[in-house]
This record gives sequence, structure tokens and C-alpha cells, in this order.
Amino acid sequence: MPDLAVYPINREHLDALTGALGIWQHASGERPNSEFGYCTDDVARALVVDMLHARELGWEAVRPTASRSIRFLRGAFDPAAGRFRNFRGRDGSWSLEPGSEDCQGRALLALASGIGASADAQLAGDARELLAAAMPMAGSLRALRAISSALIACDLALDVQSLPPDLRARTVVAFERLAAALWDPFAALEPGSDWPWPEPVLTYENALLPRALLVAGRRLDNDALRTTGRRVLAWLIRVQTTPGGTFSPIGSDAWWRRGGTRSRFDQQPIEATATILACEEAFRQSGDAADLVAIEAAYAWFLGTNDLGVPVAVVDSGSCHDGLTSAGVNRNQGAESTLMWLTALEHVRQLRRETGAPSPNHDPRSGVSVVMGSRP
Repeated sequence: MPDLAVYPINREHLDALTGALGIWQHASGERPNSEFGYCTDDVARALVVDMLHARELGWEAVRPTASRSIRFLRGAFDPAAGRFRNFRGRDGSWSLEPGSEDCQGRALLALASGIGASADAQLAGDARELLAAAMPMAGSLRALRAISSALIACDLALDVQSLPPDLRARTVVAFERLAAALWDPFAALEPGSDWPWPEPVLTYENALLPRALLVAGRRLDNDALRTTGRRVLAWLIRVQTTPGGTFSPIGSDAWWRRGGTRSRFDQQPIEATATILACEEAFRQSGDAADLVAIEAAYAWFLGTNDLGVPVAVVDSGSCHDGLTSAGVNRNQGAESTLMWLTALEHVRQLRRETGAPSPNHDPRSGVSVVMGSRP
């Protein structure tokens, strides 16, 4: 593995971005921009990061923000519609615009992470209750990324030993339906195609789909799902790796339409993190060292091993720029980007620990270092 450092946890920027109700969506430079309010997508991601940080820092370090996120998700859920609302103004009012399907999947994923909070029975119970109320919605999802997030959420929930039998049974049914809904468009593709993707355009968070295929294949012991997941992930890695081995994700300027020219910029942090998480699932199933190489390349993208050779993450504050443009980094450091960096860091930290790889700037005798912001 490359000798890229696994940095201490730094919650300074995360705390600065956190308002009274949750994490602000956007920032102007490094300063939070409250004009755009909050969104369920980012609050859900923030809860996942808190769960990751709790492993290293202990529960009390994240209890206030995790509890705030659960309260936000409870307020976001509309029982009449059985779905989550997404956008919330800085005054606390909810937008009448229906929440996107991606928002539904991310909320389910956060709640599934929260039910594992064994150190906080109240939070785990609240997450479980809300997950049970929202689970019927999972079967109505049609967007592939939302289906993938919901499927991974079901997988996490089924790993919780204390999951009530009735919720477990409903989660199993939802998982099987989601797996079929994800598999069908891949199964319909022409065998041997040079475009092994069920959409005409490669857009955002692409590696989430093969990750979900791999998860489904593991739980269902289905070789077709596993094989397709690995094949599609390998293709994504190949088309997003330069001849020199640098991770170069599809840019959001114009994405990549089949038969067209792929967009090089704006490269987004979510692509690097999605790749890390997908390759982590692949590695845990196969033990293939090539997956670790891909993980390290995506991690290195944050730290400057990218098309421009400039760091995207700001390790001194625990923040991350909103993208890599043709002229350099996007100077804004909003919620999604920061949460993607913090998520990537913790998954790489855990993998390095499990595989015995060194963390060059970390003395294992000193324990885990952390920098906290001043906000509660």
C-alpha cells in the first residue's frame, strides 16, 4: 500500500457546519451558508459519520449530534405519505417538494446504521421505530441508486441481532424485492457488451450499484449477483484510472454518455468514497489485493494524487472541497463533500488496521488522536 497517512479524526469543520437542527447543506468557502438550509440527504450522511466516529472516540463524543440527526429524520418523515421530506429552511420549515428517491434510500441507510448504537438504547430504539415505519416505502423505489442504498440498509439491519422478529421478516422481504429490482436491468444487458451499465449515461455515485450487487450476492449466496457486481466494479475502476494508476472519476460537468466523450471535471468526492466502499465489500468477499489497490487510489485522490496534483481534503480542519475543477479545487467546503472525506477516512483506517498496513503519521502507542470543534 502507498505510504499515505491515515489522519486523526478532526471534527472541527463538521461542528462548524452544524446548526441548531442539523448539518447545513452548503458552505461559501469554509463558512457555512445557512441560506440553503438543511436537507435529509446530508443529515443522514452525518449520522453515518457519527456512527463511524463512535467506534474510535466513544459514544459520548457523538451523542449530541447523532441525537440531533435522529430528531431531524423523525421530523422529515411524513407518516401520511410514508416517505421522507428532504429540504428544510433555516427557520425549520419544510419544503412542500417531495423528497427524492435518493433521499429515501439514504435515510433508510442512516437509520439502519443507527439501530446498531448499542451504547444508546434510546437512539437505537428511535432509529428502529422510524425504520419500521419507513420500510414499506422501500418496495416502491425505482431509481437504481435509491434501490441500492435501501438494499444496503436492509443488509445492515439484518445483521443486528436485536432486530424484532416482525421487522426482521419485513426487512427480508424488502431485501429480496430490492435485489430483484436491482438485478433485472443488469440481467437485461447484452452479454459481452463494452458498456456493462444499465443506463445510457454514467453519472454520480456509480460504484454504489456494484456494491449493492455484491451485498445482495453475499446475503443471498447468489453467484450471478456476485459475478456481475465484481465485473461492473472492475469496469468502473478501469475506466476511471489513468495509465499511471491515478483515480480519475467521471466529471459532473457533462457526465459520460455511451458512445461519447467522458467528462473529466468537475470530479466529486462522492465518487471516491463510493468506490472505496464498493471495493471494501469486494475485498471482504474475495480477499483480492487488487481491491485494496483501488481503495488506496481513491483515498489518494483526496490527498492530491489526482489529475491536478492538488489536495481536495483539508486535513487540518477535517473538511473537503466540493470538487476538482479544471482550474483547481472548488473553494466551497459543504456538507456532502466533508462527510464523504470523513467517511472515506474511517473506512480506510479500519481496513489498514485489519490488513496490518501502517499508518505513517500515527503512533499506535498513543491511541486515536482527535480534534474537536468548539460547538457541542
